[in-house]
Amino acid sequence: MPGPLRITPEMAEFHAQVSADFLEPLWLAAPEVMLREPKSRPIPYLWPRTLIEKHLQRAGEIIHFHNGGDRRVLMLINPGMRDLQPYGWGATTQTLSVCVQLLLPGEEAPPHRHTQTAIRYIIRGRGAYSAVEGERVYMAEGDYVITPRGLWHEHAHEGSEPMMWMDCLDTPLIFYLHATFFEPSPTPKQPITRPPSVNKYLGGMVRPLSDHTPSLAPLPVYPFAGVEAALRGLSEHYPPDPVEGYVVEYINPSNGQSANEKIGAWMQKLPPGFHGQAHRHVNSAVYQIKSGQGYTVIDGVRFDWQKGDFLVVPSWTYHEHVNTSTTEDAYLFSTNDIPIYEKLELQREERWTENGGRQTVTGVWTPAGVQPVQTVGHS
Repeated sequence: MPGPLRITPEMAEFHAQVSADFLEPLWLAAPEVMLREPKSRPIPYLWPRTLIEKHLQRAGEIIHFHNGGDRRVLMLINPGMRDLQPYGWGATTQTLSVCVQLLLPGEEAPPHRHTQTAIRYIIRGRGAYSAVEGERVYMAEGDYVITPRGLWHEHAHEGSEPMMWMDCLDTPLIFYLHATFFEPSPTPKQPITRPPSVNKYLGGMVRPLSDHTPSLAPLPVYPFAGVEAALRGLSEHYPPDPVEGYVVEYINPSNGQSANEKIGAWMQKLPPGFHGQAHRHVNSAVYQIKSGQGYTVIDGVRFDWQKGDFLVVPSWTYHEHVNTSTTEDAYLFSTNDIPIYEKLELQREERWTENGGRQTVTGVWTPAGVQPVQTVGHS
């Protein structure tokens, strides 16, 4: 078994010489690049609803499609990725870019396509639609919409009130892999050539014969009413999962895999008073609080959340969710990169085994930083 590394003056001189020639000694680098376990560069962070809505409202006043690109979008940049150029790679986690988009009544965002895959979760409003590869998809609060890589897509708002939604793309991953391609449409609108696919799945767990062969996006929109019914069925007849509460996963009905091939998505229901057990996993996740209030403990730090907040849980961080209400359910929508890690056979999960699965809270997160529990009166 090798002993501890002792660097002699001769070795130090040699290390400097090879480094100047763009070579590095693996005997020095190995402990830092081949870690015993993952060490996440992104950090846990929370974006309050009030902050996001304030900035989006201002963006709606001064950014228009003739002077601000073809989308009115703010990216949620993880502070741990902020120093990466350009623009922190748009990274909310090492693989995912979560954004919030505002579309005003009467506006039209022109068609484009790109190698990044995308999902949308509707936070507020109704009356807007996405046209995806010749199919018009109307959207309402709570709906989940997918736009896989390489498909033409555009947005238009026929309603009467501002519409806001969450976007999630694999932008940091594609940028790192040097595989990004973006193409604006040569025409201002794409022709609508297909009827709504959602009508093929009104029967629930039966699949049209036309979708027997797996395809990328046989169902582009998942209305919240069906998701809510599925969670109600679970909660009325089954006990909650001790870690996650009640959870359903959005899937592709033609192959049973994740609805988006590289971005996973869940809707989670925490019953009143639920306190989940802690665990950690290699994948990262970003939560949008659909309704309710509570907190999540991430590596001993408590993050208090309420409706409309966004919370990022980085890779390999212990976390547990708590619904602090004694009367109301909490609904959490989340996106994750599980499909990527499963395809690479890198996914792994561990449970926290001490104290009945609950972590000791050592601090409380605030926008100004983590405050020790004794400072803010939490225990």
